[in-house]
Amino acid sequence: MSPKPDHPQDASAEKIGESARRKQAARDNPGPNPLTGLSTFGMIGWSVVAPTLGGAFLGHWLDRVLPQAFSWTIALLLGGVVLGAMIAWAWISKEGGGK
Repeated sequence: MSPKPDHPQDASAEKIGESARRKQAARDNPGPNPLTGLSTFGMIGWSVVAPTLGGAFLGHWLDRVLPQAFSWTIALLLGGVVLGAMIAWAWISKEGGGK
């Protein structure tokens, strides 16, 4: 901090300047946001749910159209889970979860 000002006007200007510096520092470094974790949780959830449901629906349709000795529904449901887990893993790695 600078030496004590001689005039009252200088003191006011110094107070205003210090307040502006604090506000700028707060804007530059906002700190952690609790909603970030919630959005990450949602993104990871949808990354797994969407391919899983897609695999289940496609498998159910294939079971009706192209019956086999095995269940297309179960096979593609598991495939959707694996694909979703890989998408979620890649997203977390990209976002910096693997620091």
